[in-house]
Amino acid sequence: MVAGAGAALTWTPVSRFCRHNRFVAECPICSKGTVLDPDRPATRRQRPSGSGAAARRSTGRAGSATAGTRVSRGPFAAAGPYPDGREVRLEKVPGGLRLAAWHAGQLVKDAPVLALGDLPALVAEAARKELLDADLLGPEGDGPPAAEAFGASPGRSGELQDELRVERLDPGRVRIARWIMRPNRGWELQQAPVLLPPARFAAALAAAARRGVLASGDGAQSGPPPS
Repeated sequence: MVAGAGAALTWTPVSRFCRHNRFVAECPICSKGTVLDPDRPATRRQRPSGSGAAARRSTGRAGSATAGTRVSRGPFAAAGPYPDGREVRLEKVPGGLRLAAWHAGQLVKDAPVLALGDLPALVAEAARKELLDADLLGPEGDGPPAAEAFGASPGRSGELQDELRVERLDPGRVRIARWIMRPNRGWELQQAPVLLPPARFAAALAAAARRGVLASGDGAQSGPPPS
């Protein structure tokens, strides 16, 4: 192809045959050393050194482990651990207090259940760490609690009515969880950790104490395995 200033382009065809009267791609002489040479070694991208790659893999694994592990950062009071390895913690977090079960350093996505006998010690420890008032439980109610009795602190979850309930599951266990009133469906238990202001926890625990839910005269013992 020859081009000049203001001149028309002229195309010159290139022969596919070499001087040996063969296709260039098939000629072992003319194709040698070119991209058409079948014996030409392939050019490979150089890999990073083993130490650098290993370091990056190690960093990646460490980062994943760190991201997957949750830790309690604020002050907390704890009950347990129980035979199944779970521990219940009342922890100060942004926005209020969180009550949750923990297992092997991870939050458990269940409503918290703890031994009835461990609740006074949990509240006392929370009071020492200024998470709750020491005397919020007050005097216990007279006699055993009524069937399905519970103490509750009412509130709202968006447009829905909710309650934080402290309820007796059996003689030795108590569950502290949120319930939400669903239209046309009634009250539904939320199987999740509880995150609410301290006043909601205080009101629910005090109501449970007044109704006899926390009375221990019927053989409640410390340390049964939550289920």
